[in-house]
Amino acid sequence: MNAPRQLPPGPVMIDIQGLVLTDLDRERLTHPLVGGLILFSRNYESPEQLSALCAEVKALRSPQLLIAIDHEGGRVQRCRPGFTAIPAMGKLGALWDAAPGEAIAAAQDLGYVLAAELRARGVDFSFTPVLDLDYGRSTVIGSRSFHRQPEAVVQLAGALIQGLRQAGMGCCGKHFPGHGWVQADSHVAIPVDERDWDKLLADMEPFRRLALDAVMPAHVIYPVVDEKSAGFSNYWINYLRNNLKFDGVVFSDDLSMEGASVAGDVVARAQAAWSAGCDMLLVCNAPEAVGQLLERWQPALEPVRAARVQRLLPQKPASDWADLQADPVYQRGVAAAGRLA
Repeated sequence: MNAPRQLPPGPVMIDIQGLVLTDLDRERLTHPLVGGLILFSRNYESPEQLSALCAEVKALRSPQLLIAIDHEGGRVQRCRPGFTAIPAMGKLGALWDAAPGEAIAAAQDLGYVLAAELRARGVDFSFTPVLDLDYGRSTVIGSRSFHRQPEAVVQLAGALIQGLRQAGMGCCGKHFPGHGWVQADSHVAIPVDERDWDKLLADMEPFRRLALDAVMPAHVIYPVVDEKSAGFSNYWINYLRNNLKFDGVVFSDDLSMEGASVAGDVVARAQAAWSAGCDMLLVCNAPEAVGQLLERWQPALEPVRAARVQRLLPQKPASDWADLQADPVYQRGVAAAGRLA
């Protein structure tokens, strides 16, 4: 195997098409603009295959690329066979209504299982938890949300984050300032949340109170504040930095989603998100757009942004998969997952 290429991480996170790397994947993953890889269900076959894929990705360059995934639980869990089935976070919210202390303990143990299993196979980071409030309106959020009440979301998400960190993984709160009210799905539409500022403050409460390593803004327009969607808005990202005192990574949501189309083509979208203050930009399920972006975009890079992303790389060794089976915290989390399934 060739020596890893010495290359500082870029501001773009891309995906790949299959279970193994192709020559095109290797070329793109060693492009100076690329700083991370996001995995999907199509990239997963078994724990052993995932380990091999992640090892090859990590060997491509130094510092290593950040390998991320959407692995929240419920219907959003990319790795299935061989991994614990993590329940939807709404199940923890239902338990909170009956037994808050039990729900908090289960959330922490589930966070540990989620992170420990991914890390044991080479994945560094999961885009979780969802901090959106469940108003019973959004089909795309739905049971991905912990609860309708901000206090329940803060307590349960905070416990899940403790579990993630116990296994050496950071967290990403999404979708700032809140995606739970709008009915439209930003994957296929351009949602608009027309509520007033006081209503939005309730949605932001979890983002205000939790210590987050990363935040993902929503592809939602809040016209009471700005005509631009949150991920393209200087106002919203400055509010996150200055008012909420957030110093972690701001990830754009996927720039190939319909909710991002308001900003133009993929290069215009990337520049808009970068200019607004996003540190790393996701482009997923659009290989032609990735090619266009890597060929045409010429951002003014800032080392401080790359340094933020580097902080998301795990700082402690991952547990061996076999050792997890004897870990009492892991066993508790697997049992909690089974009870809540």
